Amino acid sequence: MFDYGKNKLSGLPADLGFTGFRVLTPFNTPDLWDELVVFQGASYFRALGKNQRYGLSARGLALNTADAGGEEFPIFEEFWVQRPGQNSKDLVVFALLDSPSVAGAYRFVLRPGVATVMEVKAALYPRSGATIKTLGLAPLTSMFWHGESSATVNNDYRPEVHDSDGLLMERGSGEWLWRPLANPKEVRTVSFSDENPKGFGLVQRDRRFASYEDLEANYHLRPSVWVEPIGEWGRGQVRLVEIPTPDETHDNIVAFWVPEAPLRPNQAFEFSYRLTWFMEGQEGAKAPPGGTAVATRLGRSMTHEPELQRFILDFDSPYLNARQAEAKIEPVLSVGEGATLTHHSLQKNPFNGTWRVAFALRPDGSGRPVELRCFLRQSSHVLTETWTYLWQP
Repeated sequence: MFDYGKNKLSGLPADLGFTGFRVLTPFNTPDLWDELVVFQGASYFRALGKNQRYGLSARGLALNTADAGGEEFPIFEEFWVQRPGQNSKDLVVFALLDSPSVAGAYRFVLRPGVATVMEVKAALYPRSGATIKTLGLAPLTSMFWHGESSATVNNDYRPEVHDSDGLLMERGSGEWLWRPLANPKEVRTVSFSDENPKGFGLVQRDRRFASYEDLEANYHLRPSVWVEPIGEWGRGQVRLVEIPTPDETHDNIVAFWVPEAPLRPNQAFEFSYRLTWFMEGQEGAKAPPGGTAVATRLGRSMTHEPELQRFILDFDSPYLNARQAEAKIEPVLSVGEGATLTHHSLQKNPFNGTWRVAFALRPDGSGRPVELRCFLRQSSHVLTETWTYLWQP
């Protein structure tokens, strides 16, 4: 079925089959056909915007991720590519999904650009007698080995190594949440309850080459991906799964939406959403309208109160950058059970204009994880997204 040109291939079995397909288009330069998207392996696919490098992946569906008994991986078994018109800016792909518990039909509309957009429409059909513990819609899979918040850099010469450094959420209430990613010592799952979410995504927020120092992997050019529901998704939760990884070769981060309502036998479950593959600071980027948490650092003083865990958070925005150090801005901190806040401070960084929150925690000795939240406000006005973190003493 293929013309291999001058390549001499032999011994290919007649039933070799296919692992997937790639789509190319000249969207970086007019005379060079670059990869736009690849569908390959189970229900995995990943795409690129202009001048981006492949990083995290999306999936058609996640089933029983991080549940006892193991995960079930649905497969896109067949694809149909609709022939585009002569001047078409879109490419339409249909896919048939198969799994022991669920069958599904998908329609993808791909629009390349500075930020590449994919509109997804799907219908799921549960199989008779199937038991689905966790139904994960619009799943994203990424990698986080170490970053500025890591206790160690694993003897690696690069300051940071990750495809994504945080989970960003715009809740149905309008609140924006930022959860920095971690490489935990054991599998960790956290859920954020919501109703009719406006969007969520795994984001590569740090775009400085100096943060990675990697000329081969180009982590500073890896895309972020934003999931935007089309229509109301009702009640459910954004779930984040973090899995230990010893190196950068394993995807150890998963994020997806878990609907509260289960699949109904003999009924189609239909949903639609939009995926945007973007980079911060470019057209199509997704970000809260206020300030953002641009850095999370952890450490201890070995000479003064070594039992305390210290956190350093940097917030930034044009508004914050323009405020003087004397501005009446305050941090709003909350510490869950398991630790006590001993002291905190806020000051403007005179070198780059960001605002730094520094605080210290004393664990209660129980060893249980501690949920943390922080944002900045001025009078009654919220100035930033809410930074949220799960600290394991």
